[in-house]
Amino acid sequence: MSQEDQQPEIKRGMVVFAHPDDAEFGCAGTVAKWVAEGIEMYYVVTTDGSKGSSDPNVSYEQLIQTRREEQLAAAHELGVKEVEFLNHPDGYLQHTLELRRDIARAIRKYKPDRLISMTSERSFTISGYINHPDHLATGDATLAAVYPTARDRMTFPELITEGYEPHKVREVYVTGTETPDCWIDITDSIEKKIAALYKHASQVTGPDVQKWVRERAAQTAEGKEMQYAECFKVFYLR
Repeated sequence: MSQEDQQPEIKRGMVVFAHPDDAEFGCAGTVAKWVAEGIEMYYVVTTDGSKGSSDPNVSYEQLIQTRREEQLAAAHELGVKEVEFLNHPDGYLQHTLELRRDIARAIRKYKPDRLISMTSERSFTISGYINHPDHLATGDATLAAVYPTARDRMTFPELITEGYEPHKVREVYVTGTETPDCWIDITDSIEKKIAALYKHASQVTGPDVQKWVRERAAQTAEGKEMQYAECFKVFYLR
């Protein structure tokens, strides 16, 4: 029996990500699959998404509202129960104690058994893409919030005063890592992933997006006896 098989039932999950649409690109197939299995899923968005446009006619405030609405629509498509926006400025995110505390607060609030985090490591093996600094900061702060911050009563005691008791996350799935050890079959949920992505109309347009999603998911599934997959590095915490 594997360590995963020995885990108690997973009832709640959380995804912590930097920008509206990050979760849909990175793990929406998995989220839809887990929701179908009866797991309550929650989203935490660390930034306000205010830099995601090159249109000079779109204001900062308009973009924040648009991307917020798009994220809520995408989450609804996937069956996510609630979305929490931490509203740190897009493009300027750093792993500060404030950010770590905000994520730890959300963990204590929603009490996920399982959490998906972005990678905190910059890749030097890919070309055509450079890891966004907001992604790296979110990943690093999230892992630190999981362990030990959300778990330890004496860390940020003001959270206790606010009514948020310590909580221990049991499983952490990291997206975007170069050392995955877990592949999730999203063959039955890839249509949900694509539909959720298209809810981000300010960012995602045209048929090439769904073609890219299918090609990437198929490539990830190669050799795994599944048609489409998403992959993660998984930690089982004691």
